[in-house]
Amino acid sequence: MKLAFTKMHALGNDFVVIDATRAAVPLTAAQVRRLADRRRGVGCDQVLLIEPTDEPGVDYGYRILNADGTEVGQCGNGVRCVARYAVDRGLTDRQSLVFATRTTRMTVEVDAAEVIVNMGEPVFDPMRIPLDTPQAADRYTATIDATAWMFGAVSMGNPHAVLRVEDIDQAPVSTLGPRLETHVLFPERANIGFAQVVSTSEIRLRVWERGVGETEACGSGACAAVAVLRTLEAVGSQVSVELPGGRLDIRWPGPGHDLWMRGPASYAYEGQIDFNA
Repeated sequence: MKLAFTKMHALGNDFVVIDATRAAVPLTAAQVRRLADRRRGVGCDQVLLIEPTDEPGVDYGYRILNADGTEVGQCGNGVRCVARYAVDRGLTDRQSLVFATRTTRMTVEVDAAEVIVNMGEPVFDPMRIPLDTPQAADRYTATIDATAWMFGAVSMGNPHAVLRVEDIDQAPVSTLGPRLETHVLFPERANIGFAQVVSTSEIRLRVWERGVGETEACGSGACAAVAVLRTLEAVGSQVSVELPGGRLDIRWPGPGHDLWMRGPASYAYEGQIDFNA
């Protein structure tokens, strides 16, 4: 099978985008892993499919397949890319679109320079994150090798743990990240964010993404970090999030309100892969 694709990225968080609006693209987990392989395939953090939908009020379905072949319910950087693709490729003549994944809906506004996403209201209920703990708290503890690690937890359509650190350059992202991702507290695994507060309007962030590893940027991770830090009164309602790949702007007035993310979406190249080769 030959498959056409578009390689895109959002601050270095890179994707293989596939237009499945005209014909279904039934990818297997093995084919996703082949696409994501940076030596034998195309190379990406996630494979993104844009699909038709009959869901009222939704313009397109949006599937997110991690590099390990698993499907997840949210990718904030990815939705900016599929929205940019849909507008630029003439799939729609509107600049405001609604995308639906298996867990959430997102309203996306595309302008000339950036893409703005309504990520919905952050969810702190442990059962909905999901987090295996009896009651909600501002911070939780996970013990790993006799060391207790404090973190906040939230769902942005996918589960996140956020640890506040003094210096993200020294944070144990590659060692602690995978241990927390697969900790028994997270029955569906979790994305692990390491956040350094620079001021009430700026943070630095690195994210270990479940099923992927550390990425250059994580949109839902940036939203999760701001949501958790705002509940701890460490940041204000508008925060610039500096990731290894660049900056995202997050706005969240607080509980009872939706959270908004603004950032770029960029093209890399067009291609075709032959799975039989």
